[in-house]
Amino acid sequence: MAGAAGQKRDYYEVLGVQKSVSAQELKSAFRKVALQYHPDRNPGNHEAEEKFKEASEAYEVLSDPERRAKYDRFGHSGNPFEGFGGAGGGFQGVNINDIFGEIFGDIFGGARGGRRTSSRGADLRYNLEITFEEAAFGCRPKVTIPRPKKCETCTGTGSKSGAGPRPCSTCGGAGEVRYTQGFFAVSRPCGDCGGTGAVVPDPCPRCKGSGKVPSEEVIEVAIPGGVDNGTRVRLSGMGEPGDRGGPAGDLYVTVIVKEHPLFQREEYEVFCEVPISFTQAALGAKIDVPTLDGKVKMTIPSGTQSGKVFRLKSKGIPHLHSQQRGDQHVRVVVETPTELTAKQRELLEKFAEAAGEESHPQSKSFFAKVKELFG
Repeated sequence: MAGAAGQKRDYYEVLGVQKSVSAQELKSAFRKVALQYHPDRNPGNHEAEEKFKEASEAYEVLSDPERRAKYDRFGHSGNPFEGFGGAGGGFQGVNINDIFGEIFGDIFGGARGGRRTSSRGADLRYNLEITFEEAAFGCRPKVTIPRPKKCETCTGTGSKSGAGPRPCSTCGGAGEVRYTQGFFAVSRPCGDCGGTGAVVPDPCPRCKGSGKVPSEEVIEVAIPGGVDNGTRVRLSGMGEPGDRGGPAGDLYVTVIVKEHPLFQREEYEVFCEVPISFTQAALGAKIDVPTLDGKVKMTIPSGTQSGKVFRLKSKGIPHLHSQQRGDQHVRVVVETPTELTAKQRELLEKFAEAAGEESHPQSKSFFAKVKELFG
């Protein structure tokens, strides 16, 4: 592009960079200028089109180390691509996707590389609800998965005659169509074949040309012990089958653990509350405590206070893929009698008369602190 004196502008000036610019910085600078003046973003703007050509010419020279060295030494007079009409083949009609595909991927949609001969099947998701105990120790439930299968009518070809797909006549099997827009060429995915490069001329009436039909499959899922709510188990190759011989996708089973009426879980630790009577707390006792392994005996020392937590070692959740287990934590809650018989009330009243401060050390300490603070 000519300046005020009819001379071409300096390539470094065109891209707004210094002569010491690196290759990556050069690419970033060109991308910024090219996106600003791209004809698709400036339809009908001749000045923007010229600036885009000017930036493209500058980048074409400076991005090549040999041409850049020659330009740095001789300037425009030593540039064999003067005006983009020399030995380089010219800019007119050049496919921008081929030259600047990486830079202009967001403009041209990124669809390059020809037709897709096969494609991987889609991944499938399944939510599996299991019990607290099944999550702890593992299980192997059988589940029904909606999973398409190969159409038996057309043996998976998608064609009524069984001949299978044919090259798309619109794109010639390339999967993309190219057309000239202004002074450069653009390629986009073919709309008739969806970029696959092939079409089915006589679609199978059962599968509508897809080669697959809806189906359900019963499979066994191995859930390891120690899984928690939200754990995902991957079953390789158990997703939807691929197209035209492509590999099948995967099946991801998401574990949902039901709430337990007695237990709560934090990682591999189990927590529960057990009620005990006033006399058990005062005198001590051996009580039955529920665990994931069944009932076990636990000793309650005399004088146990409400809220005391006891630990049952290795009675928690097994660690995932390990022989270790967490612990169970039992919090005892002392219950106060709500309905007393006359005899029970009489005995408790006698106990209250006989009980001294020594029987209630925490109460004694509490009231001593109150007296100290308030007099």
